[in-house]
Amino acid sequence: MHLMRAIKQGQWAVLLWPYLLITSIPLDCRDEQGGLSRCPSISQEKLLDRVIQHAELIYRVSEESCSLFEEMFIPFPLQLQRNQAGYPCITKALPIPSSKSEIQQISDKWLLHSVLMLVQSWIEPLVYLQTTMNRYDGVPDMLLNKTKWVSEKLMSLEQGVVVLIKKMLDEGMMTTTYNEQGLFQDDGQPEMLEYVMRDYTLLSCFKKDAHKMEILLKLLKCRQNDIHSCA
Repeated sequence: MHLMRAIKQGQWAVLLWPYLLITSIPLDCRDEQGGLSRCPSISQEKLLDRVIQHAELIYRVSEESCSLFEEMFIPFPLQLQRNQAGYPCITKALPIPSSKSEIQQISDKWLLHSVLMLVQSWIEPLVYLQTTMNRYDGVPDMLLNKTKWVSEKLMSLEQGVVVLIKKMLDEGMMTTTYNEQGLFQDDGQPEMLEYVMRDYTLLSCFKKDAHKMEILLKLLKCRQNDIHSCA
């Protein structure tokens, strides 16, 4: 029953999926030696546009993945349970502004660093998510492929943001100083229901953070054009 509803609801996503793979502009900045020598040759404006497009696609596909997972594996009572229990997102402790007024007040530098913190904090959990989904019975290839695609694109987004920071802020290579070890921990071998609920929480939280990445990057783009009209 859940599978049929998911297929019916996601028919448009099936049609859109190959299009996303074909039309998304590559953002792989690494050369054959592993250095970030490709993206620096792109203008700052074009690089920002590519980074924004990547963030848009990541959010769109994460939204589709979350909806499909929910339809297939999360009965409605458990959806209510997750909302009522208030499972914390793994990035809740990150020093990233959340309200509209806070976001409007932060500098371009902090906008970029906030995006980078979010991106880097989700790389490991998404790799973990691919592993746990392989334990499910009847998980569709489309959901597995979407999760893998988002994970790969997130690493490309990280490369683009790092180069963008260097271009816009004249800063060298950097990583977040925030300790990521405490953000995500594998608690051994939980029961299957715990796997499902934890994965559902991860997908839901990532969708929320992916949207925040997109909003922050679009605000940065707006500021580059006319800072007075950005909201």
